[in-house]
Amino acid sequence: MHLSGSNVLIIDDALERRAHLQGICEFLELQCHVFDFVTWLQQGKSFDLSTISVVFLGESSLPISLNKLIADLNDQGRTLPKVLVCDWPELSEADFEKAGGAGHLSEPYSYTAMLDLLHRCFVLSSQQSVPTYPELASLVGQSPSILEVKRLVAQVAPRDISVLITGESGTGKEVVARCLHEQSARAEGPFVPVNCGAIPAELLESELFGHEKGAFTGAISSRAGRFELAQGGTLFLDEIGDMPLPMQVKLLRVIQERQFERVGGTKTQEADVRIIAATHKDLETMIEAGEFREDLYYRLNVFPIEMPALRDRLDDLPLLVNGLIERLKNDGMGHFRFHPSALESLLKHPWQGNVRELANLLERLAIIYPDGVVGVSELPPKFRHIDEPDPERYEQEAVDHPVLRAEPSLPTTGEVQLPPDGIELKPFLEKLEQSLISQALERCANVVARAADELGIRRTTLVEKMRKYGISRQ
Repeated sequence: MHLSGSNVLIIDDALERRAHLQGICEFLELQCHVFDFVTWLQQGKSFDLSTISVVFLGESSLPISLNKLIADLNDQGRTLPKVLVCDWPELSEADFEKAGGAGHLSEPYSYTAMLDLLHRCFVLSSQQSVPTYPELASLVGQSPSILEVKRLVAQVAPRDISVLITGESGTGKEVVARCLHEQSARAEGPFVPVNCGAIPAELLESELFGHEKGAFTGAISSRAGRFELAQGGTLFLDEIGDMPLPMQVKLLRVIQERQFERVGGTKTQEADVRIIAATHKDLETMIEAGEFREDLYYRLNVFPIEMPALRDRLDDLPLLVNGLIERLKNDGMGHFRFHPSALESLLKHPWQGNVRELANLLERLAIIYPDGVVGVSELPPKFRHIDEPDPERYEQEAVDHPVLRAEPSLPTTGEVQLPPDGIELKPFLEKLEQSLISQALERCANVVARAADELGIRRTTLVEKMRKYGISRQ
C-alpha cells in the first residue's frame, strides 16, 4: 500500500482526541498536519492539499456548513478521501460518500482498523482517474491491460533491478525492454539485445562474454562480447528460455558476482549492466522439468511484467493500426486507409501472431495498395471474417475491365439438345457454372487466383460465386 505523499490532515476541536490520533499516525510514519477548526478556517485557503493522502475530520465547535467544508477539502478536482472520527448527524451518509467519504474511525483506535481505513483511502484515490504516460509513446494502447504495463514500466524503469518480461511471441516484449532502458538512468548508455534462441549453443558463451585470440578454432582475433558492449547500459536477453543449461550456470555467476572473463582470457571485467530478460515460455514449468535453473529464474524475475496478447486487448487495435501505418509512411512506404468493414473483419481475427502479425499484414498491404483504401475483398483470405458488404462493386469492375483471352469453345446446338418440354435456363446455367468452377479449382490445385485466370474472371468475382454456390476449396 502506498499513499501519495504519505501525509495526513487532521482537523478537530477535541484536543485530546486530536493528539491521540496524531500519535497513531506518526507511529505509522505518516506526516501529520494538525489544525483546530478556527485555525483551519483562517489558514486553510493557503494550505497545499496536493501532498495530502487522507483527511481526518473531528468535532467542530463552530456553526459551519459541513457540506461546504467537505467540498473545500478537495485538491483541484481531486477528491481527497475523508474519515470521520466523530458523529456528524447533520451530514447524510450518501452525501459523505459522494464527497469522498472513506469511513468512520471510533475510539479506542486500533492498528488494524487504521490500516484498513488507509487501504480504503488508497483504493478510492487510485480509482479517481486513469493515469497517462506520455513518455511511453511506443507502448500504444489505452486498454486496462496495456495501461497496467505502462504503470509497471513507469514504476520500475528508474530502479536498477532485473526485469523479466513474459508473454506470447509478437506481443512487443522488446518494445517494453527499450522503454525500460529509455526511462532509466542508463538511457545515455547502449541498449544491446541478444536473442538467446538464435545463437548456436557452442557460440553463445563467446557471444555474451567475448573471446581472446586463439581461444578456440576460428578465433583469429580478440572480440568483445555483448556484456562489454552493454557497459553502462542495458543488456536485453530475449528468449531466455532457449538458453542451454550450462550457459545458464555461467550467466548466474555473472549476475551474482557482477564480473566476467572473456573465453580464453584471464582478465576479470566488471559487468556494469542492467539485465532485462524476456521469454514466451513458461519458465516455472521448465523448472519442474529440469530445463531451467530455479536460482537463475529468481535472479531474473525480480520484477515481472506480462505483455497481454492482442486478442485480449482488441480495443487497442484501431490505435495500433494508425500507429503502424504512420510508421510505414515515415519509412517511405505507401500510406493507405482501411474501409470500416475491413477494420471490422480484423477485429474478428484471432491474431495468433499478435502485434507482429498485424505489423506484417500492414506492411504487405502498404506495398500492394499504396495510397489506397483497403476493403474486405482486398484483405488476404485468412483475414476475411465477414462477407464483402458490396460485392456488386467488384462485379462492375469486372465488366469495365474484362480479362482479354481467347474465347473458350462453347457447346454447339448439336452437343446440347433442347428437351421437347423446354428447359429452365437459369438453373441449367447455374449448374453448368458450378461444374466449370469445380473443374477449374481441381485443375489449379484449389488456388483461387489461378482458377479465376482459367475462367477469365477476377479473383474476387470467383470468391463470391464460390460463396453463392457453397463451393469450398478441398
